[in-house]
Amino acid sequence: MTQEWDKVFPQSDRVDHEKVSFTNRYGITLTGDLYLPKDRTAGATPALAVSGPFGAVKEQSSGLYAQTMAERGFVALAFDPSFTGESGGEPRNVASPDINTEDFMAAVDYLGLHEAVDRERIGVIGICGWGGMALNAVAVDKRVKAVVASTMYDMTRVMSRGYNDSVTPEQRAETLETLSRQRWDDAANGSPAYQPAYNTEVASDAPQFMADYHDYYMTPRGYHPRAVNSGNAWTVTTPLSFMNMPILSYIAEISPRPVLLIHGENAHSRYFSETAYEAAAEPKELLIVPGANHTDLYDKVDVIPFDRIESFFGDNLV
Repeated sequence: MTQEWDKVFPQSDRVDHEKVSFTNRYGITLTGDLYLPKDRTAGATPALAVSGPFGAVKEQSSGLYAQTMAERGFVALAFDPSFTGESGGEPRNVASPDINTEDFMAAVDYLGLHEAVDRERIGVIGICGWGGMALNAVAVDKRVKAVVASTMYDMTRVMSRGYNDSVTPEQRAETLETLSRQRWDDAANGSPAYQPAYNTEVASDAPQFMADYHDYYMTPRGYHPRAVNSGNAWTVTTPLSFMNMPILSYIAEISPRPVLLIHGENAHSRYFSETAYEAAAEPKELLIVPGANHTDLYDKVDVIPFDRIESFFGDNLV
């Protein structure tokens, strides 16, 4: 667990920062960065658990969100999900709709026991693929009073159906056949095979959002050596558990607690938030940021609607 400041954003002199660890329900030790307002009051400060994007680490977008919200008066915990970054779990760089949902609830466990936090005033922020995990966690974890999903992906939907639900039943069956047989290879080898490295190259005819990902994960803007998306890779069989476990089936059960969905007007992924908004029950809000693409909401502080996020939690963590 590193102690030096190795984030892709500058450290704020308006908050206190410390490295922390905690254990989830499966016994995996998670590592996080805890950001605390300097003028906090013991036992009375509202708190936020923050994670994402999918394949990112806490030194990137989630840390920026957490530090910014700490500047605005919240204790905020940005954490690495199981199997990634500085958190535990083997093998490395594998994801799970169940375990990674649990990771958010474990972060709530930690915050609720912290001496600075009012445990009845805890919210959650999930970014990109962890936006879907955040919604899934809050649907079941009634301790959480409000949730924000920013530039949200439903990873179970995109892995099982492809972008814009374009995968045919025949293609799905072929993928499952390949992934199932990969398990024998992994078992024989004693370790998993990995997908090609992410975002190292972008073809000239690739969709614009692939170029946007490269611009964030593979340039000084957002590159971090521990991030899966910064030239590393997920295991080949990572999609298996996502293929038949839709995580947003119970999104309506977040109600009567409020949901704020934030998405860029020009994001390729906008339909994920629009569909989630339709399925969610009141109180709910869908905030479309004019002109923004998917990755603009990772780190562009003049685009991310932090004022609205602050007022949303200020109104609902009471």
